[in-house]
Amino acid sequence: MKNTTPFQIVDLFAGPGGLGEGFSSLGGGHTFDILVSAEMDPAARETLRLRAFYRALRKSSSSALDDYYEFCESGGTKQPWSFRSKEEWEGADNEARQIRLGSAEGNAELDKILEEKLDTTRPWVLIGGPPCQAYSLVGRARNRGNSEYKAEDDHRHFLYKEYLRIIQQHRPAVFVMENVKGILSSKVGGMHIFPQILKDLSDPDSALGIYDSGKTKYKIYSLSTDDFYQSGDDPLAIDSKNFVIRAEQYGIPQARHRVILLGVSEDFSFDPETNHLTKAGRANIESVIGRLPPLRSTLTKLKDTQDTWCKEVLGHLDGLIHGLASSGRKDLLLETGLNITRSSFSGGGLSNGALRMRKDGVWNGLTENFELDSWYQDPRLKVWLNHEARGHMTSDLRRYVYAAVFASAHKWSPKGHKEFDLPGLAPEHKNWESGKFCDRFKVQIKGAPSSTITSHISKDGHHFIHYDPNQCRSLTVREAARLQTFPDNYFFCGNRTQQYHQVGNAVPPLLAHKIAAVVEGILIAGKASSKSRRWEQLALG
Repeated sequence: MKNTTPFQIVDLFAGPGGLGEGFSSLGGGHTFDILVSAEMDPAARETLRLRAFYRALRKSSSSALDDYYEFCESGGTKQPWSFRSKEEWEGADNEARQIRLGSAEGNAELDKILEEKLDTTRPWVLIGGPPCQAYSLVGRARNRGNSEYKAEDDHRHFLYKEYLRIIQQHRPAVFVMENVKGILSSKVGGMHIFPQILKDLSDPDSALGIYDSGKTKYKIYSLSTDDFYQSGDDPLAIDSKNFVIRAEQYGIPQARHRVILLGVSEDFSFDPETNHLTKAGRANIESVIGRLPPLRSTLTKLKDTQDTWCKEVLGHLDGLIHGLASSGRKDLLLETGLNITRSSFSGGGLSNGALRMRKDGVWNGLTENFELDSWYQDPRLKVWLNHEARGHMTSDLRRYVYAAVFASAHKWSPKGHKEFDLPGLAPEHKNWESGKFCDRFKVQIKGAPSSTITSHISKDGHHFIHYDPNQCRSLTVREAARLQTFPDNYFFCGNRTQQYHQVGNAVPPLLAHKIAAVVEGILIAGKASSKSRRWEQLALG
């Protein structure tokens, strides 16, 4: 039987809305309904609100949807709503909230919203990913360089307890929690934190010091294997790596590996095999971004013109060709690649893009993958959003064009000082030859999924060099967003650095969409115990 009333969604630590987009788009937007998305970053909240506005207009089938497209397509439109769409805008404003979870004010605001809007007599779903900086390998490496840092004093390690508090107080039927793979090895006070998180999530009452309440506990399932954890199990006996989802195995064009926990109330009885994600063919970076309009980077610290940029890149190619010949290094593939790129270089006539770049019909963005094209494309949208190349120093242009040619020749990205060994390639970094920075410059490889899009892309493009040497640049926000599987009509707000940060921190919406289908199956097909019989009856209408 089909669900006749949308399941309620609460989205915590929502970022720009990757998880929420996946859930809210299922069933044409009629399966799940987001009551509130909580995010503390103001730019990400603006993106959330604008997307909530778009969803509301789509659901109402109103001609006021024109307002959204006019905002997307016209830089002169200062606000996305008009008198005809004011009601939907106000609803979006109430849905997407700037809330700092973990603060007294933020918790009180969220509690008030849930008290007023959440109907706990019906099955509902909690989604979200507590901040990952304290768990990520990069963040932990940075912390080790601070002699005064103590993990037990870092509140970010315990923000998952804000998520836990909502589970304990309001009892979702299902929750989905996402975090970086580094959470599996992260320690606080010398103890691994992940086993404690499993114990806490499975029995939220005991975790918060409430005993013998008789309330429902949770089983924590893997989305890729038969593994699950339940209260009373030894968390050290379970293979925690089975909770890692490798996104590229499920049709996502990115090698993104994240821990995703599927928590299901013990009131629900269902076949655990139904909670597995279905694997799909691998999508590669070239098919996903190869038909977006090609762009050239801009120059920093030099006056930027097409002629100057072209002269700089050609000069670097000449220098690399000469440097390779003079070095005595025997690399026929690289030599051939550099010479072909030099003789056929065509980047000089390219645009550097724009926040709103008018479509011209030539670069149509098609991937030749039906699932991805159906997901990305919006024929009504007349512009490419957030497709603007960032500026680079000319010294980085030399490294970028070299890396792109090297990768095209060898099918891997050059690493460290041993493969960046031609004149002018070594950065001014005292530890460059230590081996610690072998991936400082990383080009994306044609024919393969991209590497993980992370928030670091907001700082520089060194890890995200475009594979095309004619463009000689890092990825744009739109290219990164496509690799994260955001639809093309998803507009990222804020300045460009903030846009990159939002994209890098998000859950791929298409992966979230596939998880949402699993959750819908659990809620509808699962046989509820007598404790939740009322849930079952209401869920089926």
